[in-house]
Parts: sequence; structure tokens; C-alpha cells
Amino acid sequence: MILTFLLTAFLSLPPAQAAPPQAPDVETCLSCHGDRGMSVTLPSGETRSLHVDLDTFRASIHGNKLGCTDCHQDMTSVPHEARPFKTLRDFTLAYYEQCKRCHFANYTKTLDSVHFKALERRDRMAPTCVDCHGAHDIAASHKPKVQLSQTCARCHQGVFEVYTKSVHGRFIEKSDDVPGCTDCHRSHDVAGPRDVNWQKRTPELCSSCHANKALMEKYGISTAVANTYVADFHGMTASLQSSSTPRESSVVALCTYFHGAHDIAKVDEPGSLVLRANLVKTGSRCHEGAGDNY
Repeated sequence: MILTFLLTAFLSLPPAQAAPPQAPDVETCLSCHGDRGMSVTLPSGETRSLHVDLDTFRASIHGNKLGCTDCHQDMTSVPHEARPFKTLRDFTLAYYEQCKRCHFANYTKTLDSVHFKALERRDRMAPTCVDCHGAHDIAASHKPKVQLSQTCARCHQGVFEVYTKSVHGRFIEKSDDVPGCTDCHRSHDVAGPRDVNWQKRTPELCSSCHANKALMEKYGISTAVANTYVADFHGMTASLQSSSTPRESSVVALCTYFHGAHDIAKVDEPGSLVLRANLVKTGSRCHEGAGDNY
């Protein structure tokens, strides 16, 4: 009777989930591209590795979901025809728009980004999808925040070094609560620091953390800063300007003006722009001749 019960229970178990089958073209492609020594030397003298590691690809977000020709649709014969690329950058830019076939919403966001504007100016080094996400090793977007900022550092190393010394950057490896590059500048529709509309949203941007009661209590920081700023002359002016067009007014006296941007310090640190000893110097950047009594 016990044997019958166990047999019945076993037969009622759901079938084991097999690993998703690999796309059929992967095996064909890796018969050549699985060779670690496979590479091509371009007319520029640069060398491009053509090796694709199967384990790395399978561990990527696309592994067991896409095949090679889903992205490399122009590869229709084996062996392939000679490619016209002269430099490594030609190689990357040739596949710039492949991602939009599946990620059209994010692709359209990039059209409003400071990076795409650089591409329009024929800046060939402006980042594209694969420069930030990789190609065969694409990871999920929720990976540790510090890695996202380190990705930006590949191009913005100087800014990143300043940021890592700031009150935000010093703690980014310890907590995902700390704002990284994409929290302020966004990701696909990256806004540049000279974008007036982005500048006007600075108080709203900073308030997304500094008006969050639960988050600020976690670190012993007051949430009053957002309300007191808006009640102040500077904050009131910024609020009025936020609803105007760039031509109607200029942006003045925002959060970053007083605290800095990538170099934000604690309010009681010597380098803080709002330390009492530094207030006159900070204010005189707009109010020339201002003194202690201003």
C-alpha cells in the first residue's frame, strides 16, 4: 500500500524543466567562432577577435533566447563574404541599430539623448547600445548600481573620479540607495548638463530622494530641505521657471549651484559650498560684492 502511494505521488510530480533549447544557428556559427584564436586584422592595423564564448553567451540575458542571425541578419552564407570595415569603430557602428528590432521603445528614447546628438554631429566615438551593454555578454539591467556608473566611467573617467570622492560616490559600493549616474542623467535618454530643461528639473530630481521620508530616516537626514528651498526666494524662482520655456528665462540658484553636482560634499565638510565659512564666496558668484550682512 505504501509502495502504491509513493508511486502515485511520484507520477503526479510535474515533469522536470529542461533547459531551453539553443537556437539551431548557434552551433553552426560556433563551429568557427568557438575558436579562441579566430580574429581579423583591419586596414587600420587594429585586430578584432571573432571568438564567441558559448558559456558567456548562455549566461547573458539573450542566452537561450536569441540565435546569432537574430542580430547578425546580414550573415546569410557560410563562409561569409568579406566585410568592408576599415576600423574597429566601423565594426561597432555597423550594428548600431540592430537592437531596435526588439527594444524599439528604448531605442526611440536614445534619439533624445545627448549621445545621439553627438552621433548626429558625426562624432564616431559617441556611445551606442553595445558600448554600454556589451554584445554577447549582455547582463540584466538590475545588476549592482556601482557597475552602471563604472560603465559610464569608460568615457567619463574624470567625472567619475570626482564623483567617487563625493558624499554620494563614497558609499555607492555599499548601498544601491546612493544615486549613481543614471539616477540623475537617466540611461537611454541621457540628458547633458547643458540641457536647460534638465537643469530646471534639478529640484524635482534631488527631491526624489531628499523628500523621501523613509529613505532619509534610514540615513538620519532631514526631509525639510526640499520644502524650505521651495519656500525660499531662490526656490520660488526656480519653481516659476520650471514651467517656462528656455527662451523665457535663464536657470539660476538650483540645488547644484549651492551643493555642486558630481563633487557634492557633506554640509559640514571643509569643501562644502554651503559651509558657513564658504557662504559669502558661494553667494557672490551671483551677488557680486555680497558681504556677511547680505
